[in-house]
Amino acid sequence: MTKFEFNNYEPFTDGEIEVVIKDKEIPPDNKRGYVPAYEFTVRLPEIHTPVGRINLRIGNTEHVIKYGGHIGYGIEEKYRSHHYAAKACRLLKQVALDHGLDTLWITCSPENNPSRRICEMLGCELVEIIDLPEDLDMYRRGERQVCRYRWDIRD
Repeated sequence: MTKFEFNNYEPFTDGEIEVVIKDKEIPPDNKRGYVPAYEFTVRLPEIHTPVGRINLRIGNTEHVIKYGGHIGYGIEEKYRSHHYAAKACRLLKQVALDHGLDTLWITCSPENNPSRRICEMLGCELVEIIDLPEDLDMYRRGERQVCRYRWDIRD
C-alpha cells in the first residue's frame, strides 16, 4: 500500500457556513477497514462560531462502503434546521474528488430521520437497510442496522 498524502485546503465556504480542517487522521492499522480521514469544523464565517463537525473518510474498504460511510457529521442542537450538514457535505465534494472518489456512501440509523433527510437533500439514493455484524464497534455501541445511501458526486 502506498503512503497516503493529505492535501491542505483553505476554508471552504458558501457564504453561510465555512468548513475548516481541524485534524487529519491515519488509522494505526487498517485491519478493521478504517481509512485516512479529514475532520473539519463547521462554523459561521463572520464570527467563527463552531456549529458542528464533519468527517470525510478517504478509501473504499468494505467497512466504509457498507457500515461506516465516507461522511459523518453532527450539528449542535441549537444550530439545527438550517441545513448546515447538507451544505457542509456539498462543500467537501471537491476534497473527495481530489482523492479520486466519485461515489460517496453515507450511513445512518434507520431511526435518524434528520440524517435521512440530509441524504435526500443531497440527492443520495437509498440502496438498502442492512443488519450490522456483531463484531463491529457500531454494534457494540448499540446500533443494529444502518441505511446505506449512495451519493454520486460527479453530477
